[in-house]
Amino acid sequence: MSSREDETLAQAAVAALTWQLELAPKPGLPDPRDLGARTTRQDHCSLRWSAKALTPGLAAMAAAARRTGHPTPELRAELGAIGRSTEHSVALAGGGHRGALWALGLLVAGAALNPRARGNDVAASAKRIAAHADRRAPRRPSRGSSVSAKYGAAGARGEARAGFPHVRRALDALAAARTAGAPEPYARLDALLTVMSTLQDTELLYTAGPLGLRHVQAGARGVLEAGGTFTEAGRDALYAFDDDLHARAWSPRGSGVLLAGALFVDSLPVVVASSVRAA
Repeated sequence: MSSREDETLAQAAVAALTWQLELAPKPGLPDPRDLGARTTRQDHCSLRWSAKALTPGLAAMAAAARRTGHPTPELRAELGAIGRSTEHSVALAGGGHRGALWALGLLVAGAALNPRARGNDVAASAKRIAAHADRRAPRRPSRGSSVSAKYGAAGARGEARAGFPHVRRALDALAAARTAGAPEPYARLDALLTVMSTLQDTELLYTAGPLGLRHVQAGARGVLEAGGTFTEAGRDALYAFDDDLHARAWSPRGSGVLLAGALFVDSLPVVVASSVRAA
């Protein structure tokens, strides 16, 4: 891959994150409706702005994977160092997206490591990188790792080491909804709810505990069982679920991150084709 293609992969990942932010209504998550709400406008605007600050770091991760050529411990350490530097840049741009940087960084590196990979193969490539420990990472436990240890949840690290099973589930949900004739926004919302229905979200476990997590999973399943977001009954269930999570101030952020990962992987055939034409 060339440096142009590394940049293209990074831009595709940021575009996928932006697509996730633009979806509405997303139960418990920031969406464009927040632009009209004075109390949340800064949060949503800063998320959209700071997403762009991920681009240089993600391009550097792609370049590191392309240069290394193998999922080695050294590559994992380099990706970690790039990630920590990028976190600092994103903080200056408004903050947020730490979880997205972790997931998208591994998926971008996986795509750069295996340029012909598509779909599940990209997740498998990222899995081989995540299998190595980051020997240079700070030793202090993160909130996510502490919650994972307390409740036995896989967490972000476990999701990556398992080959991003919820990214793969979201890809399947996207394909099924499209085949059923759902317009793209509804297909993406159904994919989000599919992830939300089974993900052991450590953010939710921290704020709402196991009972809260199961409540959110059941709510997501309820929308899908009502027919999905493209049906009238499904949309009614979606709005009720969204109102419920906002009233409780519960935010299933991990599901949004993994949907962004799925949208990035889903876009790769188009991304690669456009890179070839530009070369």
